Amino acid sequence: MDLGIKGKVALITGSTKGIGRGIAEAFAAEGCHVGICARNSDEVDAAVKELSASGVKVAGGVVDVADPASLETWVSQCVAELGGVDFFVPNVSAGGADASEDGWRANFEADLLSTWRGVQLTQPHIEKSECGAIVVISSTAAIEAFAGATPYGAMKAALLNYAGNLAHDLAPKGIRVNSVSPGPIFIEGGAWDQIKEAMPEIYEGTVAAIPMGRMGSAQEVADQVVFLCSPRASFTTGTNVVLDGAFTKGLQF
Repeated sequence: MDLGIKGKVALITGSTKGIGRGIAEAFAAEGCHVGICARNSDEVDAAVKELSASGVKVAGGVVDVADPASLETWVSQCVAELGGVDFFVPNVSAGGADASEDGWRANFEADLLSTWRGVQLTQPHIEKSECGAIVVISSTAAIEAFAGATPYGAMKAALLNYAGNLAHDLAPKGIRVNSVSPGPIFIEGGAWDQIKEAMPEIYEGTVAAIPMGRMGSAQEVADQVVFLCSPRASFTTGTNVVLDGAFTKGLQF
């Protein structure tokens, strides 16, 4: 299926590995130019080189999304090098920060506030696109009890509320806003890979609780994100897509 986004520009935060890298690769495979960022300069350089092999333009930056100036510099760099912004995917997360005050602040800054900042910075450019879209990366931890009263789930839930309201605000401007909530996603070297090695009983128990009998992949998340950005999803906005192999128990209506 031709998604009709060849030559468009997608910016993805936290995009040198894991789900973010999968999203960048999926956009590049569709012929999109991509802006990527991470905190490690070696990882950024390597990712730029590898993604450029797809024949698209790639702008990479070393960014701490909790630093407003750092994020603004990266967006400006991407606009200058790639010619604008059509799609924005805020993907960075502080992950399983602890439940101390510092942990709450870390998740607030990395997950929620950086998403808001990124939207503020990219929206003026996305408004110029004929198919502008934003896809926010949340988590199934936002929609049911998971790991206790921790900042990760709370901030991911806040992102769903923000994205849903933002969809209403930006629809008149021609910008669609959706969210994607992955369940357990297995990535080599990632959190579930580490759990598999260190705590196999937890890993095996989680897989057993997934009706599809396996964890998802970064590619499966990425494909959904790219589709939601494309004109093939032109009437879809304000939606949260759960990607979890039926792992969560809630029923959607």
